[in-house]
Amino acid sequence: MKLKFIIIFTLVSILLGGVAGSYIAISKGIPSIEELKRYNPSAGTKIYSDDDVLIGELKLEKGIFVPIDHMPKNMVNAIIAVEDSRFWKHKGIDYIAIARAMVKDVLHASLKEGGSTLTQQLAKVVFLSPEKTLKRKLMEASLAVKMEKNLSKKEILELYLNRVYFGHGAYGVEMAARVYFGKSAKNLTLGEAALIAGLVKAPTLYSPFNDLSRAKERQMTVLSRMEEEEYIKKSDREFAYNQPLYLASPKKGMEATSYFTEYVRKYLEEKYGEETVYRKGLKVYTTLNRSLQVSAVNAVQAGLREVDKRRGWRGPLEHRNNIDFDKELKTKGLSTTVAVNPGDVYAGLVLKVSEKEAIIKTRGVTGKLALSDALWAARVLNKDGSAKTIPQFTLAKILKPGDMIKVSIKGIQNKNVNLALEQDPEVEGALVAIEPYSGFIRAMVGGYDFTKSDFNRAVNARRQPGSAFKPIIYAAAMDNGFTPASIINDEPVTYMGGPKGEWSPENYDHKFYGPTRLREALTYSRNVVTVKLVEAMGIDNLINFARTVGFQGEIPRNLSIALGSLAVTPLELATIYDVFASNGMKVKPITIKYITDRRGGIMESHEPEPEQVISPQTSFLITSMMEDVVKYGTGWRAKAVGAPVAGKTGTTNDYKDAWFVGYTTNLVSCAWVGYDSLRTMGSQETGGKAAAPIWVSFMQNSGRGDAEGFFQPDGIVTATVDPKTGLLSKDDSGIREYFKEGSQPRQVAPSKSVWEIRDPSQFNFD
Repeated sequence: MKLKFIIIFTLVSILLGGVAGSYIAISKGIPSIEELKRYNPSAGTKIYSDDDVLIGELKLEKGIFVPIDHMPKNMVNAIIAVEDSRFWKHKGIDYIAIARAMVKDVLHASLKEGGSTLTQQLAKVVFLSPEKTLKRKLMEASLAVKMEKNLSKKEILELYLNRVYFGHGAYGVEMAARVYFGKSAKNLTLGEAALIAGLVKAPTLYSPFNDLSRAKERQMTVLSRMEEEEYIKKSDREFAYNQPLYLASPKKGMEATSYFTEYVRKYLEEKYGEETVYRKGLKVYTTLNRSLQVSAVNAVQAGLREVDKRRGWRGPLEHRNNIDFDKELKTKGLSTTVAVNPGDVYAGLVLKVSEKEAIIKTRGVTGKLALSDALWAARVLNKDGSAKTIPQFTLAKILKPGDMIKVSIKGIQNKNVNLALEQDPEVEGALVAIEPYSGFIRAMVGGYDFTKSDFNRAVNARRQPGSAFKPIIYAAAMDNGFTPASIINDEPVTYMGGPKGEWSPENYDHKFYGPTRLREALTYSRNVVTVKLVEAMGIDNLINFARTVGFQGEIPRNLSIALGSLAVTPLELATIYDVFASNGMKVKPITIKYITDRRGGIMESHEPEPEQVISPQTSFLITSMMEDVVKYGTGWRAKAVGAPVAGKTGTTNDYKDAWFVGYTTNLVSCAWVGYDSLRTMGSQETGGKAAAPIWVSFMQNSGRGDAEGFFQPDGIVTATVDPKTGLLSKDDSGIREYFKEGSQPRQVAPSKSVWEIRDPSQFNFD
């Protein structure tokens, strides 16, 4: 017996010694309490829009610090009730909760149950690591004990509520209140506070933006826990749950400006360094227009979804089992528990499906999806990229109860919610808008969703512009002896060289149209005429002109340049078109108006410095020619803007890139669509079809320009010319054309042309 006692004592001593030694070793690796006490987030850098509204912050300590005395009592109580009901009683570690968690972990043979107190959760936040190893658990416990000994409960709560993550980039209660409800935390209602408190456990799973049904279920859990802990009464719980949740739209908040603010961040870090950017309290006043930015985000997202739909339906997001469909179907029409925004896209749960109608629950409302609003899904994409069309298509052939899908709110009538089937696109896009003369960047969208891909295609994606490069070619021609009425014969031609030894350029429709005026060639995007024009003008003259108007990348010194074989970013192409919109003046794009330090001193400022690089007359002529592209040619969709527009489409080989670049008198914008992987978007996905609708949707909300049209400078004259020859019309029965003074034709067209008059209705173009 004595020997047994000695052995047990020895083993216990070794075990306790090992634990003590491990504890001491681990304790050396945890932050000091003094560091936590001094927690006071640095000012960082604040970024403002052109109307001085805060649109972003750059901080090491993420979030917006608010003293606990300024937080609503319901917010504090909600967190305690659902995350750590014994917070006021324990000393940092709740042994009862740990024992319960250990039992569950043993049953699941893994570390599945937390059992952590708020103090331990704060310790985990301090370490900035979610790993669930034994060592990390011991470190968290060690720090939690130290915090409880050296900080008051109130101080611990304050640190926790300002640092915990609530999803969608929101750190701390104040930022969460702004992200989810567009208000300060001090103005949160009980229901709103309960919803936010419920996010801590799993921010993505319970996000109301991702799945409002789950968010509402979690909200009820929090409210019920508050009632059980006697923070609220039953009537408070019921009232709070049934109150509408007026969620902020991510598009209208800081997420709408993410690509732009990230662009600003990279500039600031490169120039000033991280220490200054994140600790010195800078204020950056930018050129971004918030209204235009929201319009740009909406236009890009809606446009990309339409392109993606033409590719085909990829199937539901996921399928859920164990759904009580009878219970879910009891909620009909528009619920009183949430506000929805027509046009926005949400995740939805399929509750019931027939051939012509599906009942969908989304964002807390139950709506109907009609067959007519899902017809595009009759084309189904296979995993290998091939597609098939479902014969005699019905909703029951693609959906079943329990499927999670994306839907948009098509409309609300008498509390009846009508939905349309959607899906997040795989195709990407970008849009950038610049103000003429000033160069101010007014809007920038670098992709469909910044949270899924932060690659800014507006400034970093170098893609071939296709025919969107042609205006540079035709403008260069105006500077090299050509006029809009100059004639080039559109006929078959072959050049030596190229990968196959010879190259025979063709028009988009594989037809030839004979003698063609340059204005007509640009209007209908004639490839053969453009190649011959570059040959006649000289490649060096074209390259010099391209450099003059702002092209900075590599330019091929061969005739393929006529078809846009070079690479350019949307921002760069918009900047070049801005030269034409600004009467020949080039101005560097401006993102930042000025920056101040914490004392208000100006650190840097940027004023427009326009430089006249081409003549106003050349600028006017190419603008006039691009107006015809919109009036009669490939850019016809832009007429919907309702004001004079000059612009050009662009489509590359195999439909890998689609462009539309254009301008009114007050705004230049460039829209691009394509896959990051450089694969085809599918047959007929041209610049006019894929990119122009995005451009139009955005520009319709831009102020639309001067109804009187573009400014005509001195030095421009008009003459009536014969449309078949480009020579002066003998009897004024021709067409009116613009010329630089002195370049107008002097020769009169013969009374009977040798060329046949062509019917414009025969023209086919991209």
